[in-house]
Amino acid sequence: MTQRSPKATAERNRTLDLASALVRGAVAAGLGLGSLTVLVMVVWISSPYPDSGPGGALRAAAGVWLLAHGAGLVRPDTLSGVPAPVSVVPLLLVLGPVWLAHRAARDAAEPEEGRPRPSRAGAFCAVTAGYLLVVAGAAACARGGSLRPDPDTLVFPVALVVAGAAAAGVWTAAGRPFGPLPSWSPLVLQEAVARTLFRDRAEAVCRSAAVGVTVLLGGGALLVAVALGRNAEAAQDAFLGLAGDWSGRFAVLLLAASLVPNAALWGAAYGLGPGFSLGTGATATPLGLDGTPAVPHFPLLAAVPDQGPGSLLNGAALAVPVAAALAVAWFTARRAAPTDAPRAQAWSTRETVRVTLLAALGCAAGTALLTAVAGGPLGTGALREFGPVWWLAGPAALAWTAGIGVPAVLLLRLWRLRIPGWAWRRDVPEADEPPATARAMATARAATTVAAVQAETGEKAEAEAVIGRRRRWWAPWRGRGGASGAAGDAASGGTGAAAASSVPAPGAAPDAASGALVGAIGSGAGRGDAGFEPYDFLPTDPWHEKDFREARWASLKRGSGGLMADFPADADHAADPVAPAGPTGPAVPAGPAGPADFADPADSAAGRPAPDPDRPGPTP
Repeated sequence: MTQRSPKATAERNRTLDLASALVRGAVAAGLGLGSLTVLVMVVWISSPYPDSGPGGALRAAAGVWLLAHGAGLVRPDTLSGVPAPVSVVPLLLVLGPVWLAHRAARDAAEPEEGRPRPSRAGAFCAVTAGYLLVVAGAAACARGGSLRPDPDTLVFPVALVVAGAAAAGVWTAAGRPFGPLPSWSPLVLQEAVARTLFRDRAEAVCRSAAVGVTVLLGGGALLVAVALGRNAEAAQDAFLGLAGDWSGRFAVLLLAASLVPNAALWGAAYGLGPGFSLGTGATATPLGLDGTPAVPHFPLLAAVPDQGPGSLLNGAALAVPVAAALAVAWFTARRAAPTDAPRAQAWSTRETVRVTLLAALGCAAGTALLTAVAGGPLGTGALREFGPVWWLAGPAALAWTAGIGVPAVLLLRLWRLRIPGWAWRRDVPEADEPPATARAMATARAATTVAAVQAETGEKAEAEAVIGRRRRWWAPWRGRGGASGAAGDAASGGTGAAAASSVPAPGAAPDAASGALVGAIGSGAGRGDAGFEPYDFLPTDPWHEKDFREARWASLKRGSGGLMADFPADADHAADPVAPAGPTGPAVPAGPAGPADFADPADSAAGRPAPDPDRPGPTP
């Protein structure tokens, strides 16, 4: 048998992947066309007086599906005999084909288990080609119908819409990376995209621009809803007058629902100022409706304002672009001055203004693009201009968002970077101070810590010298506060008293340490104070500075119970009345635990150290 080489197997797998991607694109297009065809056929079957047979219904469904991709349609049967264009795209219908093409490209570019990941460019081309094959078939089918596609619009924008959706799907499968750019792109752009700072700023621009467009759409939808509520009777009359049976009314309802995003864009253009055209000689703006509108009898068009100058309520529509500009400013300020970062990481004023202007430019571009597809001609006469004018809506959006957004983002930036101590910046109170100021504060805190520890240790030693006495054998649980020898007579001012007062008891070490911590906070600060911070004496930044290390060592030295202290060799021994006066043997200093209370005179004479009272004695 002939064994296939690895190279031939790889080529075969690559061919299978491309064929699978081609089929995915064709299936995605078929699903969209089939679902819309089923809906049209249901309406046709339920209609009591259909105008054509099933063939005409299928051709009409193919034409509507192409219209959802942005293709222009032509109505050949008119009263005047002149074919009339239909270029108003129901934007709600666009979501289905775009989502299907996006998902097909994403699934084709994702790796499958046990198989290598296909080429991204190959997946994109294969999915797009498969989808466009079905588009070509639908255009050929709809050629003889009542809604014929315009051949000039099949390349642009139909092919562009399909290619854009497929490219977005491949990009999603790759993890939505922002770069690297292709090798044929300019080197300056490649270097800029490679920088993390550039990617962060570009992300902030895109996010703020998308928020601005969303707020404009929401405000426009609100304006349309309010206008329809005020003219509900006219909208109801238009809805009932278009069809007398339930199947016709259902079709009108579906058409109106698919045109709701268009109405929202019309409302956004109205709020921006340029308004929209209602024919060649009529324009509706917040200032009023000029000219004689050529308005078809349709429920959504009942929201059109009346003729004449605008009122104060019409002028209230200008609040929509103001809200969009404030939204752009707010989302930009959140990235320019985050609350969980120090002041040093905030953007500069110039950079904040630059990002805001770019976001305003992106918002204007998105608004112009959407308003361009929200309208279009509906005939050859007065209705050849119908809908918003994109080349006026885009600059108006730029003027509103830049004119209001730039001052607003500067004010928000100053507000978010004001004096520390407020609730949302308490977690980084000293992060934006210069190094010299931080070092000076660290030195002052270290000095305060040392002074507080010394004062607390002195007070504790004096108290122990007054109340300290010899520990008895029947009270082993009593604190080890007494010094060796005549500690109880230390009030007479002997050397032993000085030694006893200078050595804190080991049992009191936790108290002394806690006293040092409390004293390090500073005088006048207690647990009941409003500004009390338990660990305020331990700043995070200068923790490893020399001054703080010395302060910590001094605190440990004084709170260790005398284990780290230096004492005179003969002071405590001379003051101890229990210790013998023999010349032999080294002097044993009296520790804070009072080992001389249990010392044997013979052991002291022989020079052996005193036994530890906490340990058992020698076995006889």
